[in-house]
Amino acid sequence: MGKLFGTDGIRGVVGENLTADLAYRVGQAVSTVLEEELGRAPVMTIGKDTRISSDMLESALMAGICSVGGNVIPLGTIPTPAVAFLTVQEQADAGIVISASHNPFEHNGIKVFNSKGYKLPDETELKVEEKILSGVPMVEKKGFAIGRRLHGMRQLKKDYIHHLRSSIESDLSGLRILVDCACGAASATAPELFGLLNAHTEFIAIEPDGVNINDHCGSTHLDLLAEKVVAGGYDIGVAFDGDADRCLLVDEKGHEIDGDQIMAICGLELKKQGRLSGNTLVATVMSNIGLKEFGNANGIDLVCTSVGDRNVLEKMLECDYALGGEQSGHTIFREYATTGDGELTALQFLQVLQRSGRKASELASVCPKYPQVLKNVKLANVAGLKERIMADPTLREAMAKQEAAFNGEGRLLIRASGTEPLIRVMAEAKTREMAESVVDAFVDLVNAL
Repeated sequence: MGKLFGTDGIRGVVGENLTADLAYRVGQAVSTVLEEELGRAPVMTIGKDTRISSDMLESALMAGICSVGGNVIPLGTIPTPAVAFLTVQEQADAGIVISASHNPFEHNGIKVFNSKGYKLPDETELKVEEKILSGVPMVEKKGFAIGRRLHGMRQLKKDYIHHLRSSIESDLSGLRILVDCACGAASATAPELFGLLNAHTEFIAIEPDGVNINDHCGSTHLDLLAEKVVAGGYDIGVAFDGDADRCLLVDEKGHEIDGDQIMAICGLELKKQGRLSGNTLVATVMSNIGLKEFGNANGIDLVCTSVGDRNVLEKMLECDYALGGEQSGHTIFREYATTGDGELTALQFLQVLQRSGRKASELASVCPKYPQVLKNVKLANVAGLKERIMADPTLREAMAKQEAAFNGEGRLLIRASGTEPLIRVMAEAKTREMAESVVDAFVDLVNAL
């Protein structure tokens, strides 16, 4: 990848390394590259989450796009997967999302989907990046050639909501659900979506103010949701992240149901219906050993990719698999979506729960969870530092020795973050104490390198 685009688009702290000026040039570059490829002025959708900086970046992007002749369909505050869906529905040439997902409000990002609702190909990203970093002014249009802002966001948002509703046959009658919208993009869609169903649904973290997105709420902070689910006697708690492309759950006892377990439960249901192509789930190297055990016990194969829903999707497309995702809650149901969709995932799980007549905790027990400990090592934001540490022979030798010591009853995974100056250290073992001991030792080692 290049100097701007990481594993999930362009990310940064607004006002530091992500500015209105950069967003303006990104808009110009994306529009210019698309016009060169298409031979005509492109049309792009654009959506955003609830961060205080999203309006500013949206305005800058739209100005950049229109200045070089591109046209924009603004979707307003809306989940990331909605932008992908509506880009395809409206036959637009690309879709842009302004969001930093689960990160704090100071951060933001710019991600681009292609006309088919998939993340922009690497080669196109490289062309865009070259235009931005070259510093060469892009040709601005005059007169009738200047781009336009197109309208229709209210109806388009409804189209997305009704698409989600149509993905399940059940009306979820009898369920008591508590939904955490993370003060993010789901706040704009979840109330209307769940209002189309007969479940008793209540909401928390649904009043965004520009700075409270992901602030002790949502899929990265489940404590409050778990407490309220148990206290209120709910059947299930649903948590989205800031841009609603992730979903994690809390069972009636207040215990987390993670992405691995969601895939297991929904995958087993798809297999029963003959809709799990290849009898295979696609996960990542971060998935728990328990997911593999679940597969072995239920005749379901597991294919693991590198971390990132982009890598999961590429494998699903390559092999025509129906279901894949990450432990963190990105779950891709290819029959209905081209990317991870938190609200879609929630509906798919809730339909299985309602039809089963069982408790959420009972469903989740089908997929065991080994104790897993993950710690992040913060690094100086120095170019090439993550890569140097990961390639260090001392670290590589220590990792090999630890894997041998596990003897198949645990595992160690160390990887560099694709979006932040972090190295993540994760271990699984028979006991939490053993996993913590291994992680602490390798955190110390990484800090010493």
